[in-house]
Amino acid sequence: MESQQDTFISHLVELRDRLLRSLIAIAVVFFALFAYPGPGAIYDLLAAPMVAQLPEGTKMIATGVVSPFGTPVKVTAMAAFLLVLPYVLYQVWAFVAPGLYRHEKRLALPLVVTSTLLFLAGMAFCYFFVFGQVFKFIAAFAPRSITPAPDIEQYFSFVLTMFLAFGLTFEVPVALIVLVRMGIVQIEKLKEIRPYFIVGAFVVAAIVTPPDVVSQLALAIPMCVLYEVGIVMARILGRPAGESDWKAPSDDEMESELDRAEADAKKPE
Repeated sequence: MESQQDTFISHLVELRDRLLRSLIAIAVVFFALFAYPGPGAIYDLLAAPMVAQLPEGTKMIATGVVSPFGTPVKVTAMAAFLLVLPYVLYQVWAFVAPGLYRHEKRLALPLVVTSTLLFLAGMAFCYFFVFGQVFKFIAAFAPRSITPAPDIEQYFSFVLTMFLAFGLTFEVPVALIVLVRMGIVQIEKLKEIRPYFIVGAFVVAAIVTPPDVVSQLALAIPMCVLYEVGIVMARILGRPAGESDWKAPSDDEMESELDRAEADAKKPE
């Protein structure tokens, strides 16, 4: 019992250290971005798709007292987290990897890397393609009697929602691969529920995105395409019939785990 408590405490200490390293890395990058190019420049970059569709000479507004300062700082913090994300994921991987068996490591690391890249790809797709089309579509329907002047806080909330929606949408292939590898669902079942998924994709797009056709199609269509990509990748990477990812470890893996547990128990307090 004493050795188990020591091992548990050592894991908590390691978790604390890795969390602190991640927070320190985010703070360092945040202050670096705060110094150059500065929160204002970073927010201008984020707002560029919206500003490009506003009438000439029109700017965004800030209705809150501290919004001109607080909102750009939030955007800078988001940018710092995205830049440090690979290092944060490395810390997560370094913490959980010793507790995984060899066959689990072969699956986990590629999934972590792929899911990160897909999430960032979804955000990039949203920023470079969707925002321009959506804001252009909305501006075309704006009456001539009004002057659009979006609030910077509302725009930031809108951007976060869209980034999250498209980032998660691009995770569909990874989710299907995991479900097939774990034996939760079969590829044939995924093909059977394809019509229901398509309907669900358009329902989710209608709820998450603004009430315009362009943004809804821009989210629903990639989701359906990625579903097909996920089926193909799951067929390639999925486990063969009768094989289980959660099989019992080999003798070498058991011996390695016992050696590691004994080494942890012998560590001084």
